[in-house]
Amino acid sequence: MVYRLTSRFPREEIYGLTAQARKSAVSIPSNIAEGAARTTAREFHHFLGVSAGSLAEVETQLELAAQLEYAERDAAIALQAQKVGKLLTGLRRSCAGRPDSI
Repeated sequence: MVYRLTSRFPREEIYGLTAQARKSAVSIPSNIAEGAARTTAREFHHFLGVSAGSLAEVETQLELAAQLEYAERDAAIALQAQKVGKLLTGLRRSCAGRPDSI
């Protein structure tokens, strides 16, 4: 969804806001995968936190894009971000009470 939205950004943003929003969006599942491959719940929990940070970055970048009038606020992306945020919160809570090995 982020790739489709950012494809409409001005060409001069290709190395700026476009690249940053795409990088942040890709970082979310990438950090979940990296954390899941680690050997302890503590490490996984850390990478889930990094994913949550990337989600916040995407939301901020898309808000900036709306303020700069590069794109309209997209309700579908906002809803998806909210769902991902809830999933990350649930995963982080489940890791918090686990022993230190997965």
